[in-house]
Amino acid sequence: MDPIRALAHVHGHLGWLAAAILVHPAVILMRARRTPRARTPALATGIVTAQAALGAWIYPAYRERVRARLFQTEPHVGWLFERKEHLAFGLVIVAWIGLVLVLTARSRDDEEERARLGRTAGLAYVVAAGLAVTVAILGTVVGIHAPM
Repeated sequence: MDPIRALAHVHGHLGWLAAAILVHPAVILMRARRTPRARTPALATGIVTAQAALGAWIYPAYRERVRARLFQTEPHVGWLFERKEHLAFGLVIVAWIGLVLVLTARSRDDEEERARLGRTAGLAYVVAAGLAVTVAILGTVVGIHAPM
C-alpha cells in the first residue's frame, strides 16, 4: 500500500478517535462542581493536535495527487474537503481553549471560580466534539470519493 494512502487512513481513524475522546472531557467538565483535573482534557487535546499535525503533514501530497482531480470530477466533494480543513483548524483552537481554561481553573483559589471556569471549558469541549464529529463525517465522505 502507498505510504501516503496508509497515513491518510490513519489520519481518518484518528479523526474518529478524536471525536469520541472529546466527548469525555465535555461531559465531566460540564458537570464540574469542583476543580477539574487536567489529564483527560490534555489527552483529548493531544490526540486532536496529533491528528491535525498528521493531516498537515500529508496535505502537500493530497494537494499534489488528489485535489485537482477531485475538483475536476466531483467539485462538491472538493469543497467539502475545503470546509473540513477550516472546521478542523477551528476544532484544534477550541480544544486548546478548553485546555487553557482547565489549567487556568486549577490555578485559581476561589472554588466557585474554578467550577465556573471548568464548566466553560466543558462548553469548549462540547463545541470541539461537535466540530470533530462534523470533520470526521466530511473526511469520511471525501475519503470515499478521493482518487488516491
